[in-house]
Amino acid sequence: MVCSESRHLKKATLVGSITIPYDDFEKLIADRSGRYFRAVGYLASHCNNKRFLTRPLLGELLSQATQIEELLDSYGARNNFRWARFRSLTAAIKLFSNVSYELFHIQHSIAAYRLLDVKQDFSKGTEGALNFTESILLEVANGLLTEAKKLHLPIPEVLDQESFFAEKLPDGRLPHDLARRKIEAVSQTVSLLATAFLNLATESRKELPDKKIGPKAALCELTGPISEEKLRSLELRFHNLQSLYDTYVSTTETEVFDNDLPILRGHISVVLHLLRTARDFAHYYERHASPAVQESITAQEAGHDHELHATPVDQQTDHKRKPLVNPEALLETLVDYCISFTSQFLTRAELLCREMLKRYIEIGTIEVSVPQYRGFHVRPSTLISKLVLHYGSEVKMKLGEEVYDAASPLELFRANEQINAHKRRSLAQEIICLDLVASGGGDKDLRMIVRAVIVTLAERGKIIIYEQPLKIEEKPPQPDAKLIEQVTDEIAKLQATGKIDIGTDIQAVFTGDKRVLEDIELLVENGYGEDNFGNNISLPKQLTYLRQ
Repeated sequence: MVCSESRHLKKATLVGSITIPYDDFEKLIADRSGRYFRAVGYLASHCNNKRFLTRPLLGELLSQATQIEELLDSYGARNNFRWARFRSLTAAIKLFSNVSYELFHIQHSIAAYRLLDVKQDFSKGTEGALNFTESILLEVANGLLTEAKKLHLPIPEVLDQESFFAEKLPDGRLPHDLARRKIEAVSQTVSLLATAFLNLATESRKELPDKKIGPKAALCELTGPISEEKLRSLELRFHNLQSLYDTYVSTTETEVFDNDLPILRGHISVVLHLLRTARDFAHYYERHASPAVQESITAQEAGHDHELHATPVDQQTDHKRKPLVNPEALLETLVDYCISFTSQFLTRAELLCREMLKRYIEIGTIEVSVPQYRGFHVRPSTLISKLVLHYGSEVKMKLGEEVYDAASPLELFRANEQINAHKRRSLAQEIICLDLVASGGGDKDLRMIVRAVIVTLAERGKIIIYEQPLKIEEKPPQPDAKLIEQVTDEIAKLQATGKIDIGTDIQAVFTGDKRVLEDIELLVENGYGEDNFGNNISLPKQLTYLRQ
């Protein structure tokens, strides 16, 4: 036992500019932590019992740890050598109680979610994740009780609270006997929901790893594809999507008649809870378990002991003390369970959404301008194709008498033959209307005539020049051919080599899913994703999925 006077000489926590004596702070924590230690003690005493965790026990641990952590933080325990480890252990109890509660929710909801089959056994994976968090809670609980003794905090006797923390669940569910709501615009509501899921699933591909990565890779990439920040953002968006479903679809007649809707709701919910679990794992790794953090903690503790020179036995730090949570095991569970199953359920639900949309599709028609100068070259064709494939419904493009599959970039490339032929015809008519070529041409070099025509048409916005200065082949006019035809041919050659391009006002007609057509119109309004020189431009928020 260290005397009261020696404890007063140690560094104390601060509240504003007032220093609180350690004796007073110990009494405060002792008075407030009775229920906390009883729950932790109950947890530690069941180390040999298989699956001793229950939601009532986890709820008590989470509630009490949250209150104690907040109290510790309000007095600056995070930055106090004597209390920092106790605070860290309490934070671990809080976080892994919350994670275990999420996993229990998933485990008890698997049947109700009506999840589609995936490659791995999800029930088994969830059980494994629970075993992992359970082992952490046991380790931390014992560590917390040891630390509490060092801090001279009284540990209440562990009472027989089995009945209080037990969770006996009878089989069955309550009957669904509430009156069902009616949806006026069923197809519009379902289309909105399914489309929102497809958009969010596509965005998730950008945030989550696109393939399975091992823990060693994740150690280096945690600030990238699976950082806490990104997981928290995705979690919030899936929460909003679940709220959208519950507001507009839940307890409606449509939900009863369309069996796919409850399946979609289950996939939204399971992804939400997996993301919450992943977020907490990532938070703990980044804040407490990464190698950089562990090195920093060890250095701080070593430096503090060196300053004190003679640290009392009950406060000495074991600088080789192992971390509370094994970093590799934590990352393995994060990647192999949370991220892996999230990706698998997203993929399955995407297929489900596309099938649902086919049943609720509304057909429409729009008429839009084709890309003014470059036609359906790589970027416009690819963006239109990605847009159509994103929704998974059939869309056709009609140009003149030809019909093209808008989901195929190669089909849209083929439309350029018709577009370029139209450009050449309109170009010849424009030259004739403006009387830009004299009938004979005289002794003028053909190059000079072509350059003069191009400059005039460029000033009128009929031609765009990509090469500066524009190099034109020098040749005399051919006496046995019409000059207008020679000029048109030379301009066509410059277009074919990409030195210039000819503008056109030709219109294309798209027919298909109205949702797709709305996005096509928006894409057209934004120049098919490029400026007149073919440079990439930003797209509105509604179309950001096309850049992923």
